[in-house]
Amino acid sequence: MTEMTRRSFVLSAAAAGAAFGLDGPLAFYTSAQAQGANPLGVPQALADQGFAKFKVGDIEVIQIYDGHWEKPHDEKFIRNATLDETKAALKKASLTDAFVPIPFTITAIRVGGRTIMFDSSTGGQLAPTAGRLVVKNLAAAGIQPSDISTIVVTHFHPDHIWGLMAKETNAQIYPNAEIIVPEAEYKHWTAEGLVEKVPEGAKGMVRRIQATLPTWKNVKPAAAGTEVAAGIRSIATHGHTPGHTSYLVNSGSASLIVAGDVTNIPALNMANPGWQLAFDAIPDMAEAGRRKLMDQVVADKSIMTGYHWGLPGAGTIQKDGSGYAMVPVKV
Repeated sequence: MTEMTRRSFVLSAAAAGAAFGLDGPLAFYTSAQAQGANPLGVPQALADQGFAKFKVGDIEVIQIYDGHWEKPHDEKFIRNATLDETKAALKKASLTDAFVPIPFTITAIRVGGRTIMFDSSTGGQLAPTAGRLVVKNLAAAGIQPSDISTIVVTHFHPDHIWGLMAKETNAQIYPNAEIIVPEAEYKHWTAEGLVEKVPEGAKGMVRRIQATLPTWKNVKPAAAGTEVAAGIRSIATHGHTPGHTSYLVNSGSASLIVAGDVTNIPALNMANPGWQLAFDAIPDMAEAGRRKLMDQVVADKSIMTGYHWGLPGAGTIQKDGSGYAMVPVKV
């Protein structure tokens, strides 16, 4: 059984703190700034409108673009791949290799008269000059914040949950929505004494989580392997964080898997599922869960979404040699 040692937690918390907590600005591109060859490989028409829509059975799926991060190259980013191998993988996928282009794409669904959102965006809080891109693009996609009845969270990294709260006051952005969170993830990040165990760069992140989510009356922890909302079942994909969770949405014979951060961008650890990224708290567990979920999606012919897969950030998955490849949905 793989366990998260204090050392692996400290390393992953340090990576999260550096990336999401405050160790330098992130660079975001708005749709208006996307010109010429997009370094993310996002079709220009989708970059311009900031969202994509498609159907899975009777479910309307809306993906909303929240910008991207030009992550500087780092020899330690992928534990078991060199910088040259990382750049080669990016070039093979026709992406820039000047940096690692990591997009943020939120998935929402409309089904049975409900509008449900998975994760909540960066909230425009991970760079001094970033705006509330997801709110702007939500409106462009025809969704108002008040339309959202349920928010289902994959894990507690700030790029997934800072959009739940106002930057200066921590006031709820969606006070009338039910917020469903993975039970294991909630227990981990709200544990007493956790602040003292993490590196300095991650302490602010932990303090903010502990000052908000446990005090909100609309937060509902849900166990893995259960129906967390009508038609939505959770799948334990622990490893990226201790309680990272993906979700299965069925519509007749069609199905949608909202995978969260089971992979980073497809060019990296989808194409190379054995690559272990610094952001994964429990690398062996993350890899095993990634392979298992990918194999399930291939077998079931499900549509799969990834939070860092660009726009459209969804498609079917195929085996590709020793790895996997995504065939994007038509929008």
